[in-house]
Amino acid sequence: MNVLLVEDENRVADFIRRGLKAEGWMVEHAVDGETALELLQQRRFDVIILDLVLPGISGQDVCQRLRARRILTPVLMLTALDATDERIAGLRIGADDYLPKPFSFEELVARLDALHRRAHDFSAQATNEVLRHDGIVFNRSSLLLTVDGAEVELSAKERELVTLLLSNEKKVLSRERILSAVWSAQEDPLTNVVDVYIARLRKKLTPYGHLIATVRGAGYRFG
Repeated sequence: MNVLLVEDENRVADFIRRGLKAEGWMVEHAVDGETALELLQQRRFDVIILDLVLPGISGQDVCQRLRARRILTPVLMLTALDATDERIAGLRIGADDYLPKPFSFEELVARLDALHRRAHDFSAQATNEVLRHDGIVFNRSSLLLTVDGAEVELSAKERELVTLLLSNEKKVLSRERILSAVWSAQEDPLTNVVDVYIARLRKKLTPYGHLIATVRGAGYRFG
């Protein structure tokens, strides 16, 4: 997916950009509305992440202008303002979705996926209550994990990590996405907490621990 990120806060922009690139997406970053409009005239994007408060032209103005130009690319607006009237105003001028700051990176990715599917008439995948791979079976309702029929005790974070991995089989999950999904971290705290929990999970999933593969420089892949 080709993403245009319009965000003037360097810390937020860097975290989003690194996370999405780790997901395998191409990201172009614009720090203001004028630059964003120029890029939209030159290139095609699959989705736009647009901050509401920008220097110069506001996010609402950018959205209004691109719709006036018949640019129909899906727009996800980011804002630190959680007021209902702000969201309604943005949606009325052409935004497709709204996400208030601070946000979960996992939710950001899910919303971008949904916008992309909607724009291309993709059907959403059904969510399975029971996740399984080889001898690994995890019931999301009972929170019970069995390996070759034997029950395995997990901590709350380990259950969330198992759910994330089994739900994204054969996909590379970046450390940023894992941190956001399991620990609700908005930025990389520069710790090895993800690696520690992955190592624990590999031991508990024996003899299938090797299915959690390390993808050097990118993250982890299950299956």
